Amino acid sequence: MQKQQSGTLYICGTPIGNLEDITLRCLAVLKQVDLITAEDTRHTKILLNHYQIKKPIISYHKYSKESKVEYLLKLLQEGKNIALLSDAGMPGVCDPGYEIINKAIDHNITIVPVPGVSALITALVVSGFPMQNFVFEGFIPRKKREKEKYFSQLKYETRTIIFYESPHRIKDTLRMLKQIVGDRKIVIARELTKKFEEIIRGNLSTIIDIFNTKEAKGEFTLVVAGKSIAENVEAKKETDWEKEEKLEKAIINYLNKGYHNKDIVSAIVQEYHISKNYVYNKILDIKKRAKQVNS
Repeated sequence: MQKQQSGTLYICGTPIGNLEDITLRCLAVLKQVDLITAEDTRHTKILLNHYQIKKPIISYHKYSKESKVEYLLKLLQEGKNIALLSDAGMPGVCDPGYEIINKAIDHNITIVPVPGVSALITALVVSGFPMQNFVFEGFIPRKKREKEKYFSQLKYETRTIIFYESPHRIKDTLRMLKQIVGDRKIVIARELTKKFEEIIRGNLSTIIDIFNTKEAKGEFTLVVAGKSIAENVEAKKETDWEKEEKLEKAIINYLNKGYHNKDIVSAIVQEYHISKNYVYNKILDIKKRAKQVNS
């Protein structure tokens, strides 16, 4: 018996706001597939009804993904063609669609991308910041400690940085961002492609003042300017100087307590993970300077 040919999974980009941003190709695919699977069927039905597309549709979200993945995979293996949709933009970007995509790849299912609009690229091109190198960080962590660590890791990032954030957390996020990365230039894109689309530009301090006087509404894409290479070099010089100062204080503390050079070297090497020769020479240098001061 001839083996049944598997179906095709179409990864379809959909509008992020304005329904007219859908491509003709995407409309053609949605009309010819056997099934549509979407993150939120209520949201997707608005799009389908607008274009008078009547197809079976099932939900696919993070709370049901395990069982739905197996079900969708089975349909694909039986020869069904399926369109995968996100609530907005390209499926798999900050949504659970990547699970079915990876599963399909693992089972050699044909996958066809049908490109569409993307909030992160739309915000980037309108920002005016360098676009040849950028980093997309997705949604910002909710918890304060995780957010602090998250921004600290990006403190010296020289590429343009893109985030997504909700209206409920945008003000706290902007304040923490300024505190950790400095008063960087930022562009905030709100409600992209929708009726009340707004592009806000300025330094973080200016943007914080603006949001302190207005209610935050809609979906936000944040585009933050990367730290300049010159600033990074200066910052790292300062950091190295601070480390050197800390090292000298530790050695002086041991000397004041009467430790021998050998014991100081052993303790410092273990604590700072630097070479013995460097520590030994540093001890001699400190003693020499102390002797000159006292003479």
